[in-house]
Amino acid sequence: MTTVAEGIETSFQKDFLQEINCDMLQGYVFSRPLPIKDFEKLMFQNSSN
Repeated sequence: MTTVAEGIETSFQKDFLQEINCDMLQGYVFSRPLPIKDFEKLMFQNSSN
């Protein structure tokens, strides 16, 4: 079973969920909502690493 945690807002929450092997995390701790152009720029930068 794949587990997804949504609404992660703090590093403490992120670290805890990673420690208990949560498969996927989503929330403001990673990024606030972005305009599409900023999102595309972020995805392009991350795909080139």
